[in-house]
Amino acid sequence: MKYEAAPAEKSTVKITMTFTPEEWTAANDRAYRENRHKYAVNGFRKGKAPKHILEAFYGKGLFYEAALNILFQDHYDNVLEAEKDNFVPVGDPSLSLPEDFSETNVGIIAVQPVRPDVTLGAYKGIKIPKHEYTVTDADVEREIGSAREHAAESVEVTDRPAQVKDTVNIDFVGRVDGEIFEGGSAEGFDLTLGSGQFIPGFEEQVAGMQLGETKDVNVTFPEDYQAENLKGKPAVFTVTLHKITGKKLPELDDAFAKKMGADSVEDYTAKVRDRLEKNAERRSRDETENAILTEIAKNASAEIPDAMIEDREEDLVRRTEYNLMYQGLRLEDYLKYLGTTREEYKRNFEAEARSNVLHQLVLEKIIETEKIEATEEEIDAKIAEQAASVGKEAEEYKKTMDPRQRSYIENDIKVTKVFDFLMANNEMVTAEENS
Repeated sequence: MKYEAAPAEKSTVKITMTFTPEEWTAANDRAYRENRHKYAVNGFRKGKAPKHILEAFYGKGLFYEAALNILFQDHYDNVLEAEKDNFVPVGDPSLSLPEDFSETNVGIIAVQPVRPDVTLGAYKGIKIPKHEYTVTDADVEREIGSAREHAAESVEVTDRPAQVKDTVNIDFVGRVDGEIFEGGSAEGFDLTLGSGQFIPGFEEQVAGMQLGETKDVNVTFPEDYQAENLKGKPAVFTVTLHKITGKKLPELDDAFAKKMGADSVEDYTAKVRDRLEKNAERRSRDETENAILTEIAKNASAEIPDAMIEDREEDLVRRTEYNLMYQGLRLEDYLKYLGTTREEYKRNFEAEARSNVLHQLVLEKIIETEKIEATEEEIDAKIAEQAASVGKEAEEYKKTMDPRQRSYIENDIKVTKVFDFLMANNEMVTAEENS
């Protein structure tokens, strides 16, 4: 086999492989052996007819496609290995045959999408917005309050009206223009006030009702309401309140703190603040890094092959699928609700996917240009850190590591270094300084 690789349009490489008559004959014979069981000819048991009999009965090119697949599978990876210093393949190639293909001129043409080169503009000495988030006492109090809410006991309320955050059990009958409408009535319905489950104005008017009270609640359906016959219509719901369930918050004391894994209220408060500050620091870093890439990418260009965009779109769809799973939903059901297909839905992510890919390419180009490396000492330190987090010795941990994990660690160190470099070599300004 011989091949030629030449750059083609839109970040692709055209690879033309040509095969000798002997290679073609051997591939055809192998294709016959692997596929003859699929064919039957009168006078022969299925799978036992000679090759020339099958070709006479079904056509000379019966095994051509299988033979070409064999040649491609046997040789293409070797071509990519030989060319690894010249390009990085992304996605699958599109395959075709030469126009003058014949048994004496056997070839396969593969148009392979490859990682594109990036033309960088200015990436040093420019003004870039810096995101900073701080943690206030109010943030800490709010977080502790949320934890107390989650730990609260449900208690039946009989000595006060319903209020926001209570769960009420109600009957209701809805009318539009004096007529009861479909889907507007229920008995024994549990509703948490303030949840936004009902149309605007409904829950606010139920708050303040007494046990056993019946009241008319006047609301207006939103203009974008899903039922066409109700959009923008005023409605009256006759509501009867049967039961109020409130929440009894635990006291903020040392006993509660111990349940939350701390020694005292002071210790618990300090741990909450520390966690919030770490989250704020991480958020500040993430958003600043994104701002850096967004700004630098404005001056960069790359001829990105469709395969890279499509792969990233698929990643974003899968991310949506996982998020839905956590909510107990299936993507298939969600798409049915939207009235769309997976392929149509995927196209919604095209702009985000294109931006993601360009940002990644820009980052890799700067790492290459600035010769940013991860040293063995840095990699070992990171491995030791991960080993300690799971209670293992570094050497023991290394033995069980997937090789891809080491590559990930190496890349993570490089990415951290390149962002440190970019922050140090650009004018990082806060929103106040930029105004």
